[in-house]
Amino acid sequence: MSGSNTTHFINPSTFILLGIPGLEVAHVWISIPFCTMYTIAILGNFIILLIVKREQSLHGPMYYFLCMLAITDLVLSTSILPKTLSIFWFNSREIDFSACLTQMYFIHCFTGMESGIFVAMALDRYVAICDPLRHSTILTNHVVAKIGLAVVLRGSIFVLLYPFLASQRPYCRTNIIPHPYCAHIAVVSLACKDTRVSSYYGLFVLFCVIGLGVIFIAVSYIQILRAIFRLPTKDARLKTFGTCGSHLFVILAFYIPGLFISLISRFGQNVPLHFHVLITNVYLLMPPMLNPVIYGLRTKQIQDRLLRLFTHERA
Repeated sequence: MSGSNTTHFINPSTFILLGIPGLEVAHVWISIPFCTMYTIAILGNFIILLIVKREQSLHGPMYYFLCMLAITDLVLSTSILPKTLSIFWFNSREIDFSACLTQMYFIHCFTGMESGIFVAMALDRYVAICDPLRHSTILTNHVVAKIGLAVVLRGSIFVLLYPFLASQRPYCRTNIIPHPYCAHIAVVSLACKDTRVSSYYGLFVLFCVIGLGVIFIAVSYIQILRAIFRLPTKDARLKTFGTCGSHLFVILAFYIPGLFISLISRFGQNVPLHFHVLITNVYLLMPPMLNPVIYGLRTKQIQDRLLRLFTHERA
């Protein structure tokens, strides 16, 4: 690409993050719910970690995976919110090129890890319901550690090419990103050269990380439902299905908005940019906020320990 109105540069020193384009005058007001969500996410996930650490009776596969989810949510929300709030409050829009690529990696890496943890939780529920007598012998601490390592490697390795491919491209259009964070496609779309390789690889990662995870979770729950419907009484069926309630809620909160946003990205050409950017940010912040709330409200063991924790502190 050439022309008097374009500047050709390899790896710009900085990018400019616009925040939410078209809603700049409302940035301070928008920051209030964002800051509230971040505070709830930080406090809620730290409380989950504290309760599981203190209570020996919660040292089992389900709660180990819940701790992994809490750590993932803490890192994911912290990868996004501090910079976003600095844009909203202080108009601090510049971000170094290397910092932008690092943020991109962390966002996509830990989103992939979150999907992997949901798969691990589905496996735990499948074994607990379909083969309850062997649950403790199948999901030993050693096996749980291996699953956790696989989740981390799966999430981190698949997205390694994101920052690498982005760093190899020349940028000549602009260094302005119409988001409050460095999303992969938003950065790559600024490059001069053909970005089809990055786009195809992004679809490949989406299928391998999210798509295969959805398939595995769906198959697991088909088997779980078959086992539940074979139980003799309605009360037994409801009680058993209730043990999956929290997991189902967090899965729906993660995957359904993600599907909605993907459809908007590909087919919503008439959707205003500020609306797309806003709901994408809410989507990234909603699971870290909701996950500890859902598990706290729906898991009796955590409720009891939380109540005991606060009554003990008052005493």
